[in-house]
Amino acid sequence: MSALDGKTLHAVIEGSSAAWLAIRANALRSALTALGIIIGVAAVIAVVAVMQGLSSTITKQLDDLASDMVIVSAETTPEQAMIGLRNRLLFEDFIAVRERVKGIQDITAMMQPLNFGGRVAQGRHSTTAQILGTNANYQQVVRVYTDQGRFLSESDDLRRRRVAVLGATLIKKLELPANPVGSFIQLGGEWFRVIGVAESRGTLFGFDQDNFVIAPFSTLKALSGATQDEDVQIYFRPQVGADLDSIETQVRHVLRSRRALAEDAPDPFQFQTAERTRKNFDGIVQGVTMVAGAVVGISLIVGGIGIMNIMLVSVTERTREIGIVKALGATPQFILIQFLVEALVLSLFGGVVGLALGWGLALLISVSVPGMTGASVPLWAVALSFGFTTAIGVIFGLAPAIKASRLHPIDALRYE
Repeated sequence: MSALDGKTLHAVIEGSSAAWLAIRANALRSALTALGIIIGVAAVIAVVAVMQGLSSTITKQLDDLASDMVIVSAETTPEQAMIGLRNRLLFEDFIAVRERVKGIQDITAMMQPLNFGGRVAQGRHSTTAQILGTNANYQQVVRVYTDQGRFLSESDDLRRRRVAVLGATLIKKLELPANPVGSFIQLGGEWFRVIGVAESRGTLFGFDQDNFVIAPFSTLKALSGATQDEDVQIYFRPQVGADLDSIETQVRHVLRSRRALAEDAPDPFQFQTAERTRKNFDGIVQGVTMVAGAVVGISLIVGGIGIMNIMLVSVTERTREIGIVKALGATPQFILIQFLVEALVLSLFGGVVGLALGWGLALLISVSVPGMTGASVPLWAVALSFGFTTAIGVIFGLAPAIKASRLHPIDALRYE
């Protein structure tokens, strides 16, 4: 048994050496043969790395927000939109939820006045930004804190004061002083005094999270008047230890009862949480990865067929060489291992080059996408790629190897 193992090991070593020499002798053809494997592996590594990078970036951004924050917003079904209907949440809905739902720690309402057009101006400088109308509780719910000045107070909302908290980006866009507290800006042609600047949160996939203005809800509502159909979003955070499902059930009951909806009627609103957003994105990542895996699987199979075809051609070209080697005493096992290892090395070579190209492509994409922290290749993707390329090399290299090992020395030497 040990003698047999020794012969097998010797055949593997000698066959591997011969395979490597054959690959080096036809370097260009070997590289072209492995091209299908290279493209396939590069594609799967690039897709997986980018999606993993996006996932970790979004997870980090969501962790920076209030992870227990819930947003209730109006939702219009496609069927309703087709007949011109649009669902809205009213300020009275917010009041009803605030007064009747138990288990809520902090709650606030937010609106965006469409008639303002998002225009923010100061002197001869103007730009566009998110204009948000809310109250003092917005700070506790969304966890937006000021770097300079102060946030909105309850009296600002009660007295409809024309005051505003700016995002850090607007200081540069409007060329305001480094400390703009006390300066005046225009929102929809109306003057507002700056009372604070929010802490910078950076960008997320090209979206500037600091390009906003926060003003008192009552002020913007009064300035909007009857020119805008009211549509608010309700933000809240549950009390520590409270059952979120129970709170959502209460909110759903309050909002549906206010509209006297039938039991089978769909909700004209939706709930959004950071955790659900994360799960939805994870589902997208998994779906994209599966699709990419299927496409790459086809690419690798095509690459494997290419390896098999080239190896079959190689067997034909080297028929006399095989005959000479067999005449000198080479066993069929040696020939089989030589051609099998050659196909395997070509496949693994394609895997290594594909891994490097895919990693480089992923890094290039991550650098070009604003806000993306980087691309990462999980070990399972590397292991899967090399496992698959190994299987491709063995499976598609087996037929040429068997054909070469079965050649009769006399027939091979006579081959022209």
